[in-house]
Amino acid sequence: MRVLRITALVLIALLAWLQYRLWFGHGGAGDVRALSQQVEQQRRDNGGLQQRNDALAAEVAELKSEDGGAAVEERARSELGMIKPGETFYRVVEDRRPVRPAGEVDAATEGGQ
Repeated sequence: MRVLRITALVLIALLAWLQYRLWFGHGGAGDVRALSQQVEQQRRDNGGLQQRNDALAAEVAELKSEDGGAAVEERARSELGMIKPGETFYRVVEDRRPVRPAGEVDAATEGGQ
């Protein structure tokens, strides 16, 4: 009878120790949950990077294509501000003063009149 009690206590202690390791120990459920979240975050990051890589690959393919000269020219014009020989460059600068409705008087001009 005494051996049966000792065996039961040892088995209960072993079960308690295994449960502790399962839930709180190294490599337990908490670690698995944290690693699963890291894996999901990495998958999202990889998806965004894959889209960027696909866009860059399409751009490279466009520049290498037979009609790539037009794409190269467009990039040289927009990004580098280059023009062809014989072309005239015009720069349009917008007026930054606010537009006032007709009839509204500016305080600075009102004192001078």
